[in-house]
Amino acid sequence: MTSLQQTGTTRTRRGQRGFTLVEALVALLVLSIGLLGIAALYVETLRASRTSLYRTQAVNFATDLADRMRANRLPANAYECGSPCVPANGGNPIADADLLDWMTRIGTALPGGTANVTFTAGTATTPAAYLIQVTWTEVEQANPVDVQLRVEI
Repeated sequence: MTSLQQTGTTRTRRGQRGFTLVEALVALLVLSIGLLGIAALYVETLRASRTSLYRTQAVNFATDLADRMRANRLPANAYECGSPCVPANGGNPIADADLLDWMTRIGTALPGGTANVTFTAGTATTPAAYLIQVTWTEVEQANPVDVQLRVEI
């Protein structure tokens, strides 16, 4: 009787050793799904990084023009160039050159980059102000994105 029990125990141990093919395939499937999730997260991070870069560049362009406006104040509406901005519409040669350089850099750095600058004359209670708007097109978005900056002179 002892020999039968040992034989039965040996058979049970052999059946329980190691992984079966099905277990290995299930583990591989779970690992693959996890890796696909990580890849999707990485792609979304790249997309958000690109959007962040464009937005930062647009803000830098707007503040750059605001600094140029503060340095060249006469005439008061020298940097008004319409919508879309036409650099030759500036009020003096320095403003024209600044607008041309600014528009060229926006068109180069931002996809579908355009801009416009409007001027509102001051009154007794409000100062004169420019509204600078930089617009560009994001990848996979139907509507353009814009950044606006109001500059009081």
